[in-house]
Amino acid sequence: MSAPNVPTTDTPHPRQRMFVLWGVGGVIALLFSISFAISIGAVSVPLSTVWGVVLERFQIGWIEPTWSKGHAAIVWDIRFPRALLAGLVGAGLAVVGAALQAVTRNPLADPHLLGISSGAAFGAILALLHTGLFLGLLTVPLLAFLGALGATVMVLGVVQFTSAAGADRLVLVGVAVSFIVMAGANILIFLGDPRAAHTVIFWMLGGLGLAQWGHLMYPIAILVPCLFWMWHRSSDLNAMTVGDETATTLGIPVKRFRLQIFVVGALITGTLVAFSGIIGFVGLMIPHIVRLVFGGDYRGILPFSALFGALFLIWADIAARTVMAPEDMPIGIVTGLIGGIFFIWLLRQGRT
Repeated sequence: MSAPNVPTTDTPHPRQRMFVLWGVGGVIALLFSISFAISIGAVSVPLSTVWGVVLERFQIGWIEPTWSKGHAAIVWDIRFPRALLAGLVGAGLAVVGAALQAVTRNPLADPHLLGISSGAAFGAILALLHTGLFLGLLTVPLLAFLGALGATVMVLGVVQFTSAAGADRLVLVGVAVSFIVMAGANILIFLGDPRAAHTVIFWMLGGLGLAQWGHLMYPIAILVPCLFWMWHRSSDLNAMTVGDETATTLGIPVKRFRLQIFVVGALITGTLVAFSGIIGFVGLMIPHIVRLVFGGDYRGILPFSALFGALFLIWADIAARTVMAPEDMPIGIVTGLIGGIFFIWLLRQGRT
């Protein structure tokens, strides 16, 4: 198994300029992608109307409404929150994957392959079919986080029990735990109300069709502080890619820091799965692509993983809505197809 490239400690000025240029270009691409995602669909909406509705909603007084109430509702109430949720989910999963690859020194580490997403889905299904929303809308993300955390604990426990310390064995443990957890989720589905099966399919296949403005506050409230904390610990993640011994000599409490990353990753994954279902391979693909472009310094990997992850999932959602239009294909099918092909490419390139 090969670890990510070890970065140098000093960042030259040309690299800083490259980061700025890529960052500006990425933000422009993100704005265009969100605009395009809002405009395309069963009912096409001109980009000028998209921007007009958005600016009018933000109380920009010089905008003169020339669109119908139907177009305004499609833009603001349906497609805009969906595009934003796609960006948030893509950014969060990509950053979690990047952080897990650092602390495990495993290029295949990913919330999906390590069973974290399956644990989150178990918690979400438990809330939807059995416990009810006893804490209101907060119930599903809370139980999803607890499920993700439980799956993480199971993976770490099995690693200790089987002495599966190698990077390749860790993924095998994660896949095994994922099967076990999903078996438990299937039991919950079997024992649940058959009339609620359509809600369960959403969590199993992944989808963004239930996005609402009132839901976005939860992933935003979790993602912003967690992503900032991870970026603040970029130097520690850099050291972890070299090895536990080197990280320890630098004064990093390796076991505690690795546990912190797993817990934060479970928190992010659980919250995202609660509102998007299981979406795999984003955390596997995007960090590899970012490292190919920007190298191994996590000061650049984390923010650009978030940016590229957001762009990727927005366009994956566009594909999911248009390939079989007017049917809305689950986005997990799109990411699974692309991720499987990317996984084979990694094996062919010998990067695993």
